Amino acid sequence: MEVEQTALPGIGLRHEFTTRSGRRIGIVSHRTGRRDLVIYDPDDPDRACETIKMNDEEADALAELLGAPRIVQRLNDLHREVEGLVSLQLPILPGSPYAGRPMGDARVRTRTGASIVAVVRDGQVFASPAPDFGLVEGDVVVVVGSPESTSAVSDILSGG
Repeated sequence: MEVEQTALPGIGLRHEFTTRSGRRIGIVSHRTGRRDLVIYDPDDPDRACETIKMNDEEADALAELLGAPRIVQRLNDLHREVEGLVSLQLPILPGSPYAGRPMGDARVRTRTGASIVAVVRDGQVFASPAPDFGLVEGDVVVVVGSPESTSAVSDILSGG
């Protein structure tokens, strides 16, 4: 899909694309942090028929709703393409030694070779979390690696 990017001097940046059905959609990212979702008129692609102004929290929620299923789909596609690669969704259970601690304390990649690619908390996806990301009870950690390395991560998160 081709996404067009246009600088808007004094305002920010606009990204636009055309859907498969021919509808034109855009996002205007203002310097203030506000985002506008723009839906263009199907008969006149230069005229906006709807503009929805969103604050940071609303824009993040929309991105999460649209992005979370895409992450899972991409991982599933990757599994089909790369033999031996698996992903696991591992919950941080009560009593986990890493609940309430930064993710980096587990040293998952160093100890196993597997990678934590996302953490899901209350339906919100945190993709590529940094080592200082704090894990909490109830989080679901998405791990990618070999069957052996991902199994080792499960052992680490549950028992240390």
